[in-house]
Formats: sequence, C-alpha cells, structure tokens
Amino acid sequence: MKTKRRWYYGWNIVIAASIVTLITVGMRMSIGPFFLPLLEHFHLSRTSLSLIVAIGMFVYGVGMPLAGYLEKRFGTRIVLVSGTIIVFLSSIWTIFTETVFGLFLSFGFFMSFGLAFTSPVALTPVISRWFVKKRGQALFYLSTGSMTGIAVMNPVNTFLIEMVGWQWTFFIFAMSFLLLVLPTALFIIRDDVPDGADGMMDEMDKTNDPHPQLTVRSAIKTLPFWQVSIGLFACGYSMNLLGSHGIPMLVDHGFSEMTASFAIGLIGIVAIPSTIVLGKLSDRLQRKNLLAVIYFVRGLGFIFLVSVTVTLQLYLIAFVAGFVWAGSIALSSAILSDLYGVRLVGILYGWAYFSHQVAATISSLLGGWGYEQFHTHLVSFGSAAVILLIAAIVSYMLPSSLSLRINFDKNFGIVEKS
Repeated sequence: MKTKRRWYYGWNIVIAASIVTLITVGMRMSIGPFFLPLLEHFHLSRTSLSLIVAIGMFVYGVGMPLAGYLEKRFGTRIVLVSGTIIVFLSSIWTIFTETVFGLFLSFGFFMSFGLAFTSPVALTPVISRWFVKKRGQALFYLSTGSMTGIAVMNPVNTFLIEMVGWQWTFFIFAMSFLLLVLPTALFIIRDDVPDGADGMMDEMDKTNDPHPQLTVRSAIKTLPFWQVSIGLFACGYSMNLLGSHGIPMLVDHGFSEMTASFAIGLIGIVAIPSTIVLGKLSDRLQRKNLLAVIYFVRGLGFIFLVSVTVTLQLYLIAFVAGFVWAGSIALSSAILSDLYGVRLVGILYGWAYFSHQVAATISSLLGGWGYEQFHTHLVSFGSAAVILLIAAIVSYMLPSSLSLRINFDKNFGIVEKS
C-alpha cells in the first residue's frame, strides 16, 4: 500500500514569493506605460526622465546586496516588511509631488530602494534553503512571477492610465502592493527549514554548504562569480531597456500604445509556460548551457525587435522571445547556490545582481539620450544585442559540470574534482 505524499510547505513559499515578484518586478519593468505621461506632466525631456529612471535602477541595484545581507542577518520577513512600507510611502509621495526633484526622490530613489527589499534577491535564499532536489524548478517558478508581472502590468497599467490617469494608477498599485506583500511576509514566509529540506541529508550537506570556511570576499575573487555577473549585466541591460524604452520605441516606429504594450506583455505571457519547461530542464541538463542558449536567442530577438515594422511580425517576434525571456535570473541564482552553497547565496546573488542594475542604469539612460542624439533606437537596442551575445559565450564557459565538487586553493582558483 502506497503512502500518500504530504504537500511540501516549501511550495507555499514558492507560490507566495512568485506573487510578490509579480507585482515587484512587474512594476519595475512596466515603467514604459508611465514614461510618456510623466514627460508631459513634469515637462521633461526624454534624457532628463531617463536619467531619473537610470538612477532609480542604480539605487535598486545598490539595495540588492544590502537586502541579501539583512536577509542573512535578520531573516526574510523583516526585509519584506521593511520594503513594503518604503514602497507604499514612496508611491503615495509620487502621486502628490509636483516637482522634478520630488519625482526623483519618491519615484527614482525611495521606491527603487524599497523594491530591492521585495525583489527576487530577498526571496532566493529562503527558496534555496527549502529546496535541494528541485532547486532549479523552484527558482524557475519564482521567475514565473516576474514574467507574469511583465505580461500583466504593462497592458494593465496602460489601460488604467488611459482610463483614470497615471496618479490613480499609482494609487491602485500602492494599495495592491500593501495588501499582497504584507500578509505574505507575515503569514506565509518561513525561515525555519525542516531537516533535509526536500532532499536527502547527505545531498543537503554537499549542495547547501559545500565550503563551510568560504567567505564572501574569497568567493567574489573566483572566476565563476564574475562569469555569472557578466551574464546578469547583459540581462539587466536588455530587460530594463525593453521595460523602460520598449513601448516608446515601438510608438516611435508607428505602433499604437496598446499594440506596443500588448507586444511587450506577450513576451511575459509566453514566458509563463516556458518557465515550467525550462525549470524541469534546469534540473536535468547543464544549467550553464541552458543559460548560454537563453542569452544567445535573446540577443537575436533584440536585433529583430528594433527593425520590425508590421504588427504581425511584432507579435511573432514577441512570441518567440517569450520562450527565452525567463530563466536567466533563476539559472544564475541556482548556479551560485550550486557552486558556493546557500549560506552565502543571498549576499553573493545581491552583489552579482548589482551588475544587473548597473547595466540597467546605463541602458535606461542610453535609451533616451541615444534617441535624442542620433534619432534612432538602433544605438541602444543594437548594443543590447551585442552584449547578450557576449554573455552567451561567457556563460557557456562556466564550469562544465555543476555536480562536481569545487575547491578553492590559496590563490582562489577553481580546482575541479570528480
């Protein structure tokens, strides 16, 4: 007689964390619908508003390692609650400010800082601790929340802005954020992982903390950390360029705002089922090879996206791009967990993700400045394609097997053992 398997509580955390990332990353990646209304309301140039967005991306990145440190020090719940309060208050401030400096502080600085505390960086460590055997799947499902946010919030924000204006849209976001994230932090997230998590104890010993004496400083000196960081740089450069300037770019190329927002949303819609497939593959195939393919195909997608002129072609490109849009963040965090153990993954992932936001800062600024200077989006979107192709090569050159034991010698080099 078969014993009925009990529902593993870790999946509750994955579901809740996915909802949090839906609204967090969704807001961070749906600046596009707000871009033109903010230009008009505050009488800004594209370069000026792009600078505010770019600084916000940088602040978002600065908050990542701090979120990782605080998560390790005080736990996930404290970090999420703190971030929720900051995001809610800064959103209300954004609604009522009438000055450019106020917009910079509320929308650019404080909201970005708060969103860093509710980002995947704050949630990856707790999920990595709860999952060993199915860590790749669990982290991919976390990415599903991000993809759903892109799919849902771009067209929803566009629709709401057309119906009630950008201030009321911000208010709806602020209330939704408070009502979703706060209960999740208080009642669902748990840091007390059961012995063995979802795997056997001997496997837990090998994957969760293979290097008990390893420090953050030592890990940062190793090559794989920088390879992952370069990949995340490309990810941040491309994703935030598309999130900030994808809709304005498509509008400049003759598409309507709703058509443009639906195309960007379609990428997220297709990415939702693709995360399920990629999640299963990530626990069966070499993760670094899968990561390289994602960056390569994404790079080709940017070349086609900036040159498309027909609506059907636009939707087709968005549909194909959706298959590889998810996964780079999930795979990067899984690779860091595999290589360095979950004890350090929050801080290491935070620092690696910092490169993601440095790139986001550059691309957000370049998207506006490049268009005003050269009257073409080819400079920003073409550079994104090149960087993604470089990231594909670098990711492919990561250690060939993530199941091998990695030792750190006195020079912090990688020595592979079977």
